[in-house]
Amino acid sequence: MGLIGCQRCTRVSRKNTAICPRCGGKIASRDPNSLQKVMAWWVLGLACYIPGNLYPMLETKTLVSKQSNTIIGGAVELAHHGNWGVAIIILIASAVIPVAKFVIILGLVIGVRRGPQISDGLRQRLYEIVEYIGRWSMIDVFVVAVLSSLVQLQTLVNISPGRASIFFALSVIFTMLSAQSFDSRLIWDTGRTPKPADPIQTGAEKERTA
Repeated sequence: MGLIGCQRCTRVSRKNTAICPRCGGKIASRDPNSLQKVMAWWVLGLACYIPGNLYPMLETKTLVSKQSNTIIGGAVELAHHGNWGVAIIILIASAVIPVAKFVIILGLVIGVRRGPQISDGLRQRLYEIVEYIGRWSMIDVFVVAVLSSLVQLQTLVNISPGRASIFFALSVIFTMLSAQSFDSRLIWDTGRTPKPADPIQTGAEKERTA
């Protein structure tokens, strides 16, 4: 149809338009470097996610003891004390959702590279889900920030964030950038199949072949 949509404000313009007349953003039919950007942010996110789960997320100091907990260790301890609801929320936000994001983003890239294994509509929905829920992975960092600011009883009890909080926050940011760098229009390009030729010949074609 000779039309192209702006990725920033969704305004539809003619195909030869370089600058969006509404928002001033650059208009391109496809981002040629989309997959490279996705994988670059994806690798950085994965590299930060590993130490984010190995290093302590929360450090608690009292008069007689000092305790450090990783994300998984803290969730297990909460479950041990009967706080199953909070433990499940932390496990989902810190383990299930990030791993699912890594797998889905990698699957979308492989689908564009080697051809889709599932329907285009399902891939588009998975992409929208990943882009939407990415921000909610920060719940662990928010919990640490709230506890660190509220529980400061001088020498009695002192709660401070551990090194894992920085890595985990960076991992969430990088995976969000990875999802946002993915050009979802590539999903529909790989799903297109060429229309087969019509085996029925017209009268003029029959005369030419004859």
